[in-house]
Amino acid sequence: MQIVILSVGKLKEKYWREAFAEYAKRLSGYVRVQAEEVADEPAPDNASVGEIEAILRAEADRLERHLKPRDGIVVLDRQGKMYSSEAWSQQFTKLESESYGRLVFVLGGSYGIHDTILRQAAVRWSFGPLTLPHQFARIVLLEQIYRGIRIARNEPYHK
Repeated sequence: MQIVILSVGKLKEKYWREAFAEYAKRLSGYVRVQAEEVADEPAPDNASVGEIEAILRAEADRLERHLKPRDGIVVLDRQGKMYSSEAWSQQFTKLESESYGRLVFVLGGSYGIHDTILRQAAVRWSFGPLTLPHQFARIVLLEQIYRGIRIARNEPYHK
């Protein structure tokens, strides 16, 4: 199975890139992980509703260029479903059993993700009501994918 982490914005700091590489390495025995990044739109302070819509639309256009018809899309979304690690493991196993060419996990920019992308999602996943920096959310995402796979295989890691 191929997994794509499709994100608005870049992992700039070395320590985030190293953490991403570490989890990608851990996952390499189970799945192929690929990172794809698109540029974020400048987000002015006190943006109007129209400005926010334009920002979301521009970022969605960039994201859509990376999506393929047979992709299983998982969007990280504050309004999405919250999973325990065990429930996520079951959801991931279900996604793996579908006929997707690859699973694409989409992380939006500072204003979230445009409805055109949300409507394509097979799963909308929330890490809960807290706000995480986007770079950290990517690492948490990879860790939870790894944990979910290990749980599904009854391998030691989850405690």
